[in-house]
Amino acid sequence: MISTNDFRPGMTIEIEGEIYEVVEFLHVKPGKGSAFVRTKLRNIKTQSVIERNFKAGEKFPRAILERREMQYLYNQDDIYHFMDTTTYEQVSLPKEAIGDAVKFLKENTLVYVIFHNGTPIGVELPITVELEVVNTEPGFRGDTVTGGSKPATLETGAVIQVPLFVNVGDIVKIDTRTGEYLERVNK
Repeated sequence: MISTNDFRPGMTIEIEGEIYEVVEFLHVKPGKGSAFVRTKLRNIKTQSVIERNFKAGEKFPRAILERREMQYLYNQDDIYHFMDTTTYEQVSLPKEAIGDAVKFLKENTLVYVIFHNGTPIGVELPITVELEVVNTEPGFRGDTVTGGSKPATLETGAVIQVPLFVNVGDIVKIDTRTGEYLERVNK
C-alpha cells in the first residue's frame, strides 16, 4: 500500500480496479479543515486524465507494471499482434487497449507493451516515428517553411497537419505524444 503523502510523478496506483499514473500532485493545507492531496491521474488503459482530491494519508495499492520491448507484427480486424524479440512469445491486444497509439503503429515497429500481473494492458510507442505521406494536396512554387499548413494522410491512415512543401512520398517524423509534424526526413 502507498500513502497519498508519498505520491510522485510517474508512480502507478490502483483505484477501484483501474490503474492510474500520477501526473501531478499538490499537498494542500487549508486554513480550515484537514489537509488533502490534489492530483492529476492518467488512466493507463484509456490514456484519459482525471483530477481527483484525496485525504492526506489515504492509502492505495501500488500497481506494479512491467514494460517489455516487443515488435508490432500485424492486425487482424481489431486485434493487434506483438512479438517479444528475445523469446519470440506473441501477445495480442484489442484496439481499445492500444487507444490513440494505433494511428502511428507501423508493421515491424519496436514498442513497449505494458503488462500488469502478467496480462498485457497497453502499448507505449517510441517518442517519434517516421511515416510516409500517401495523400496530400500538391505544394505550389513559392511555398516556404514558415508558410501555412495542409492536411496529409500517412501510411497508417492517420491525418496530420504538415507544411505546404511536404508532398506525397515524403517521409515525415511525427511526435507520437502530440501527433504533430516535426520534420521531413531525407530519403
